[in-house]
Amino acid sequence: MTNIEASLTRRADIVRGRDAKAPTRWLLRRPREWRDGIRWAVLDLSGPYRAAFNAAVPKARQVADPFHVVRLGNDALDEVRRRVQNQTLGHRGRKDDPLYRARKLLVSASENITEHGHTKLRGLLDAGDPYGEVRDAWHAKETLRAVYDIPCAKVGAATVAQLAADLQEPGMPEEINRLGRTIATWRTQISNWHAARVTNAPTEAAILWSVSEGVVDVADGHIAGCRGRVLWSVSLASAMLLAV
Repeated sequence: MTNIEASLTRRADIVRGRDAKAPTRWLLRRPREWRDGIRWAVLDLSGPYRAAFNAAVPKARQVADPFHVVRLGNDALDEVRRRVQNQTLGHRGRKDDPLYRARKLLVSASENITEHGHTKLRGLLDAGDPYGEVRDAWHAKETLRAVYDIPCAKVGAATVAQLAADLQEPGMPEEINRLGRTIATWRTQISNWHAARVTNAPTEAAILWSVSEGVVDVADGHIAGCRGRVLWSVSLASAMLLAV
């Protein structure tokens, strides 16, 4: 299911499928003047969505949604943690294993961790991360998050490019090398956020709200029959989000 958003308060439509065909077809049916007026196109690091935007709204600057970028860092960190866990102890995480106990602290935002939490995290890494791979992955994740604290678009773009190169250094874990390659591939879309400051978070939150409220079961695939209900519920949820 692909959501097409026309503004912060109105969803233009919902189209079925996860490839580029449906959103491209929908966009190309809109007047050229309307399409040429689109300045920013937010996407979730999806190749099909990038293809749809390239084909239908080539003048729009594409923006990688920050939530999905940061999640890449968290996912890479968790992959490193699980691999090191298996290599050092020979089994999946158990409740008394240091890295298993550290899993939630590792993916938490550093500024939200208490002083006691940081002390605990350092101790668990000392006990369960003999070669510092998880620690390196944690620093990579936090550095990626810090990109979004940079106020200057030019500095932000330079930082993204440098970070992509640094994470591909031979001494970094392979999972982090892969993260660096992904950032390099999407560096333009990631950097564009500093100029646009836009996100599709309200839309995604509203879609999740409609699913949690039972408006639609996205697993059943019957998008056409519930399209109107989804659009109505998303608009309602968006109004609730904007009101808080």
